[in-house]
This record gives sequence, structure tokens and C-alpha cells, in this order.
Amino acid sequence: MRRRDFALGLAGSAAAWPLVARAQTDRPRLIGVLMSTAEGDEQSIARYTAFLEALRSSGWIDGHNMRINARWSAGDADRARNYAREILALTPDVIVVSGALSLEALLHATRIVPIVFALVTDPVGAGFVESLSRPGGNVTGFMAQEYSISGKWLQLLKEIAPNVTKAGVLRAATLAADIGQFAVIESVAGSVGVEPSPINVLDPTEIDRNIAAFARSENAGLVVLPSPFTVAQRDPIIALAARYKLPAVYPERFYAKEGGLISYGPDFLQEFRSAAGYVDRILRNEKPADLPVQAPTHNELVINLKTAKALGLTVPISLLARADEVIE
Repeated sequence: MRRRDFALGLAGSAAAWPLVARAQTDRPRLIGVLMSTAEGDEQSIARYTAFLEALRSSGWIDGHNMRINARWSAGDADRARNYAREILALTPDVIVVSGALSLEALLHATRIVPIVFALVTDPVGAGFVESLSRPGGNVTGFMAQEYSISGKWLQLLKEIAPNVTKAGVLRAATLAADIGQFAVIESVAGSVGVEPSPINVLDPTEIDRNIAAFARSENAGLVVLPSPFTVAQRDPIIALAARYKLPAVYPERFYAKEGGLISYGPDFLQEFRSAAGYVDRILRNEKPADLPVQAPTHNELVINLKTAKALGLTVPISLLARADEVIE
């Protein structure tokens, strides 16, 4: 069975799920979901499935005491705005949203319907919430990461590839979070001894050309910033890093699992499980304004030794000792 079929099965087969009395309501509650990634993407499916499974464990059963209506914007701002209007027209009880772009689209359309977000880097700076401890308004949720992690990505690149003196920072130039993360990388670059350069990409046709141009630099490496775009284009990004012998640091575990050199970042599947917990609490009459925004408490370090060998790198023992997972 394909993973997408599995996810849809979780949303639709109430008979397979145990009934939990405390989650029963007089009418089915409607949950809207607006994902920032593409519907058929494996990571999008994994995140959505994690959310559904966590809802099930809290007793919310699709077709019995709740219904789900989901949309996938695939990082497209116009699509996000259209889908936000579509979801709101259904009068949901609560909406789950991933990514700042989709959250912004929803907030342009409503300041009343409860919203739980995941994978938003700076919700206070973006004006989505008043503070982390007291969000206020109709929004709360779970941060993707703090800006400080960006400096750590550059440090890890230097640690695993000491000869690197230039780092291309692959980013979606229009995203505020990517602009902020690049600023943090610049601020630590002097102490690390690596000169950062932005590699701006707006569409898939630019990836090959821009990475190839940067790869002409001597002693070069890559830092890949998180965004719906880089998630969707991870296969060509990983392949280009291998082709041009560029050591690269990635923001999520699955990059290293799929052939990237090293990744460092939070468990985003856990964020969607946690988002389901907030949805459960809101459906039981708690208010988003009273639920604090939470930041990740642990970042996973994953190293792909096969890729390191292909790049001619010897991974320091001190780095291996800190790894949460080492891929042989």
C-alpha cells in the first residue's frame, strides 16, 4: 500500500479506530488543515499521518466525532490564499497550518477561528502572536526552530569539512525566515572562518544553474535552509551536492537518510503530533490565547558515513559521538 493511501485510510476508516468516550461530542467537529508542502510528497504525507495518528490517540475519529478537510499549498502563496478562503468557508472549529506563508494567508482571512501552527520560525517577529508565553488572539503552535540554529549549521559544516572556506547558503530568497537565518550565519561566519554567500532560488530551474556556478569556488560547501521549496527539491539538491563534491549541511533528518552528508534540526513529525494535542485541547474549549507557543527542545544530529566517504571526508570522532544516528 502506498503511503498516501495509508494516510487517507487513517483519515477515513473509523471502524479501525477504538472509540474513546471522552472525545465524543454532540456533532462532528470540523478540523481544517493547510499544509505548506505538496500533497503527494513523502515528507508531507509523513507529517500529515503523524498528525492523524495523534488525533486518533486522543479519541478523535474521522467520520464519527470529527471530520478533516485538508489542502496542500506546495509553497505557493496564491494557492495558500485560495485554500485559506476555501477552508474558512467550511466554518471549521479549528485549523492546523504548517509554515509561515500559509499561516499569513489564514490570518489575512480570519482573526477569530482558532489556529494551531507548526514549522514557523519566528512567530513573534512575524507578528503572528504577541509573545511565546501568552500568544493572545486566535493563534498558537510550535516553532520550527530558533534563528540561533543557523549558526550551528555553519559550525557543523566546518567541523565535518575543515577545508571549507566558502559556504553557499541555499535559500528561498522571498521567505522572511530564510533572510533572518542568513543574517545569523553571517554574524558567526568570522569566528568559524567560512565566508557565506547566498544561493537564491525561486523555482526549480534555478537550482542546477546556481549551485553549478557556486561550485566553481574552491573549498566550497553548502548550507541548505528549511523551506517548502527545499523540501520539494531535496532530490536534485542532494544529487547536485554529490556531483560537485560539495559537503552540505541540511536542516532535517530525512535529507541525511536520503543521501545528504549531515543534518541537524528538530523532529518535525513530533511537531505535528504536538499540534494534534493542541487541537484536542481547543476542541475541549481551551483557547489558543492561553496555550503557549512552544520551541523545539531537542535537535537531532544525523551523519551519513557513506556520503562522507564519497566526498573523501573523515568524520571526527567527537562529531560521531554526538550523533543521534549514524548511517553506515
